[in-house]
Amino acid sequence: MQRIVPNVWCQGNAAEVGDFYSAVLPNTAAEVTMSYPADNLPDFQRDFAGQPLIVDVSVSGYQIRLINAGTEFSPTPALSFILNMDPLFFDGGEDEARTRLHSIWDAFADGGEVRMALGEYPHSKLYGWVEDRFGVNWQLMLTNPAGERRAMVIPQLLFTGPVAHAQQAIDLYTGLFPDSGTGMVVPQPGDTGGLMFAEFKLAGQWFSAMDGGTDHDFTFTPGLSLSSDCADQAEIDTLWEALSAVPEAEQCGWSVDRFGVSWQIVPQKMDELVQRPGAYQRMLTMKKIVIAEL
Repeated sequence: MQRIVPNVWCQGNAAEVGDFYSAVLPNTAAEVTMSYPADNLPDFQRDFAGQPLIVDVSVSGYQIRLINAGTEFSPTPALSFILNMDPLFFDGGEDEARTRLHSIWDAFADGGEVRMALGEYPHSKLYGWVEDRFGVNWQLMLTNPAGERRAMVIPQLLFTGPVAHAQQAIDLYTGLFPDSGTGMVVPQPGDTGGLMFAEFKLAGQWFSAMDGGTDHDFTFTPGLSLSSDCADQAEIDTLWEALSAVPEAEQCGWSVDRFGVSWQIVPQKMDELVQRPGAYQRMLTMKKIVIAEL
């Protein structure tokens, strides 16, 4: 079971986004797993009555959740997805991996924005960074099959600003989740305390992080958040205490940590809980989710 799920904020078009990824990415399917109630919605959600609320996308078994909402937020490059095109994933080996990578690249670049051109780099024989037409950032990489196996999709956190935060964030996160630890860590040159690249594992899932300094004009937003499913109220309370650092951002289980990363701290089977009579409306009044009150 995937404990931590990236959530993409979609501006009223989650079903369209899900269909797009299903058509472009290998072994991918999208499914509406939760819908808005048909009535008793607040004014700002009334136009969504009865429409999809959550579209779950499975990319070779890796879950990404699309939230169907308004225009309040959008993703930024601060949280992107590394797409590992490992030749071992494909029957046709490296030739098929390259062909698939080029096909995905063309689809994402169409109507999107190229951030790093597709080509050969020191860390990969074929790599490129592209923002797709929906504002989601992807790093496509032809992976060396001789290296240690990784999942096809790995979220990467890019910490921007004058202070290096990647190592501090990794230390915090790995201390909160079971089956966590660090992999390869590459410090920045000099005594900056920053990281050029690091990989770490949370609840058995791989993530990566790096410090970007002041060269970027973006940071984290709720446009791309991380949702953690909790087994009980005690787990919710523990994560909320550690991760919620911005009181004004607290709403419906959403929080923002000290580094600006948005988290959703929610109970397992949240989709079932909010189907109870009046539960969705009660959830809208909460900051931290209290399961007994749903």
